[in-house]
Amino acid sequence: MSDLIEAVEPHTAGLASRLNWLRAGVLGANDGIVSVAALVVGVAAATTDSGVILIAGVASLLAGAISMALGEYVSVSSQRDSERALIAKETWELENEPAEELAELAGFYVAKGLSAQTAQQVAIELTEHDALAAHLEVELHITADGMSNPWHAALASAVAFTVGAALPLLAVLLPPAEWRIGATFFAVLVALVTTGWLSAHLGESPKPRAIARIVIGGILALAVTYVIGALIGGTV
Repeated sequence: MSDLIEAVEPHTAGLASRLNWLRAGVLGANDGIVSVAALVVGVAAATTDSGVILIAGVASLLAGAISMALGEYVSVSSQRDSERALIAKETWELENEPAEELAELAGFYVAKGLSAQTAQQVAIELTEHDALAAHLEVELHITADGMSNPWHAALASAVAFTVGAALPLLAVLLPPAEWRIGATFFAVLVALVTTGWLSAHLGESPKPRAIARIVIGGILALAVTYVIGALIGGTV
């Protein structure tokens, strides 16, 4: 039985950590690809000046990476603070109201389908093993060791955004002026398909659905900014 517990606990903690990094990384990469590509395509549609496109692209990359990292840090920190508050509250209740907490834990297992006698025995054994962990898992669906790390999320988001943003920036600057828009659209399409496939693969979810929603949104954003850039460029 102890071997089973040791096998399950690392798996659960690892899954939570992987999902946290996956969410931040995919969101950062997707935002980097789409936002910077949309910007440089819009600028390239308005002007062929490589210097202007480079300045706009680099500024967008830096601002976006910082913004994504800050947003992830604040968001995950708020979540972590809430989790800590819940853990502190549960710890206090276990120390001051142990009988009520034991009955509450047994009640959760009765609600899951166990008989009252079995639920009571399970609650007693879990309480003797680790009362706090038992309540956090069943009552609040969190673990003390599995809380999200805001620094990990911020770093993953910033790095992913930078990597994602670098692709359309290079795609719009390296080819001749007449190929820039087409090359950028192609590079972004490949990048979005890869991002969608990778996110679905790591999250073990259906790949076509993940790829479709990322690609459709990204291509629409590029099309809109291209049209706006072309209209503005034609009037300047």
